[in-house]
Amino acid sequence: MKSIQRGLCALAAVALLGIGAAGSAGAQQPFADVGKQPPITILINSSPWYAGFEKTVELYEKQTGNKVKLDATPYGGMLEKARNAVRGAKSSYDLINLDTQWTIEFYEGGFLVPYKEVDPAFDLPKEVLTYGESGYWNADKRFRSAQGGKLMAWSPNGNVLLYVYRDDLFKAAGLAPPKTWEDVLAACAKLQDPPKMYGSVMRGERGNGIRFDWMYFMLGKGAAVVRDPAGGDYTVTINSPQAKAALDLYLDVAKRCGPPNAGSLGQGDLIQLISTGKAAAGMVVSAAWNNFDDATKSAVVGKVQAVPIPRPADGKPAALLGNWNMAIPKNIPDAQRKAALAFSRWFLTAGAQRVYAEAGAIPVRDDTFRSDLAQNPKYRWMGAYLEMQKYASQELGYAEGAQVEQILGLRLNQALIGEMNSAKALNAAAKEIEELFKKNNRRTGGLTPLPE
Repeated sequence: MKSIQRGLCALAAVALLGIGAAGSAGAQQPFADVGKQPPITILINSSPWYAGFEKTVELYEKQTGNKVKLDATPYGGMLEKARNAVRGAKSSYDLINLDTQWTIEFYEGGFLVPYKEVDPAFDLPKEVLTYGESGYWNADKRFRSAQGGKLMAWSPNGNVLLYVYRDDLFKAAGLAPPKTWEDVLAACAKLQDPPKMYGSVMRGERGNGIRFDWMYFMLGKGAAVVRDPAGGDYTVTINSPQAKAALDLYLDVAKRCGPPNAGSLGQGDLIQLISTGKAAAGMVVSAAWNNFDDATKSAVVGKVQAVPIPRPADGKPAALLGNWNMAIPKNIPDAQRKAALAFSRWFLTAGAQRVYAEAGAIPVRDDTFRSDLAQNPKYRWMGAYLEMQKYASQELGYAEGAQVEQILGLRLNQALIGEMNSAKALNAAAKEIEELFKKNNRRTGGLTPLPE
């Protein structure tokens, strides 16, 4: 296959970068020699970056002779499959891929084996991004932290949102790349021409979509869901004046710049609107980038540029980590654990990550983003991605995270579609989240409700 041949050529390219030349002092080998291993099965989500993962696995099989079976599953079915696998007598998967919000359930439930229990010598390479230390679990603090915690998972993908825009349309309208949401609203005033063209689009669908996208506004305004979860203070602050200002700004952009069905837009809708030339800009996951330069899918090849997500004019830059976490179930034989770790070790090498990037996925090594790839126009999104990693953060990194997301995903969507005003939606969410923490004996409380 041509993709595999290109991947093998990456050996030479990596060596030229100085990160894989075997003869240089202190240099790393571009790929790991993991020896002969039994076949493994991986539960993986069928996401925008799946094709890149699949091609990289093909190279692993070709290089090592080891076999990997991929169970590519839609997002909606992933959690149930993972739960069933770890609770059975023997897991049918040797590696399971968990959305960052699901990890605590598996960490706290004791369903996974720490990587150092498989091999005490294993450590993540220092170049591998840890995405807010979400792969570590400190059982005493019941929090994801490398300090006092064990390595339970590594990230095969670390999404942040990118703000992508049509460079040709912006230049024709005399517009600079937006730095603030007020810049976005000004651009929309010039470019909005429904139904032919929408100025800017973002997710509004109930659930993870609206919760994740809105939190960029939330963080930019200096708001938070709870006061200090890492320190054990679960006072609910989601209905603060800052959070209301963030929701009002989100609603303003969604309604003035997007289509009438903003409340039902998902990631696939955004990709389609931008790829078909019906949206001038939008917030999309970094893993979606490959769609815009694919001539078989896109009418805007070479016309889309990427910048960090805009900040509120009176706020700060913000980025939210939406990574996946690859973990080893405890209920598999020792030989399968070692085979899963062998694949993990190979996948996180410089050579594998370069191939992964070239196959259209999002690499998880810092040095891949700083390599010569970043100078190639094909990877012109890398600069914005790496810039956002400087201030990116994890949210909902506690045992109740998935339930908090369900609450916010409903109430935020109700505000967007007009069933509630912003204050009422946030007050309702705050009350429900506080009750959730009380049931779990958290040290919690709340703010004075917002005027409705």
